[in-house]
Amino acid sequence: MSAITLRFLAEPSTVNFGGKVHGGTVMKWIDEAGYACATSWSKRYCVTVFIGSIRFHRPIMIGDLVEVEARLAYTGSTSMNISVEVRSGDMKGGGMHKTTECLIVFVSVDSHGRPLEVDAYTPGTPGEMALAERARSHLEAARAAAASS
Repeated sequence: MSAITLRFLAEPSTVNFGGKVHGGTVMKWIDEAGYACATSWSKRYCVTVFIGSIRFHRPIMIGDLVEVEARLAYTGSTSMNISVEVRSGDMKGGGMHKTTECLIVFVSVDSHGRPLEVDAYTPGTPGEMALAERARSHLEAARAAAASS
């Protein structure tokens, strides 16, 4: 499976000092959806190795329905680049709006933490191809930044 959507209810226990859902809670949901997508693709345990380009567009309100969609964008030999989009909205008639987005990289590992190869992902639609190119570009930029530091 190359995509998965998890749904959550924004509860009062997730509130920050501003009365909205805490960014750390959103990041936890992103990691959970990314893990589910990566594990579903690789059929093995996976670990998060990188989260980048996280962008919070708007707050999530308490009581909102939250959807966290994780889509496989690109695979390396052992890694999976996953695009995650978070949407939220009022269940009483309001539409869903994009609140957060990011790219996250997981690596499939064995019981000793050693990387294992994953099946290659081939995008099939123009949208999937654009997403794969975005992930590749992001990965190259991150590698270049790491090499220069």
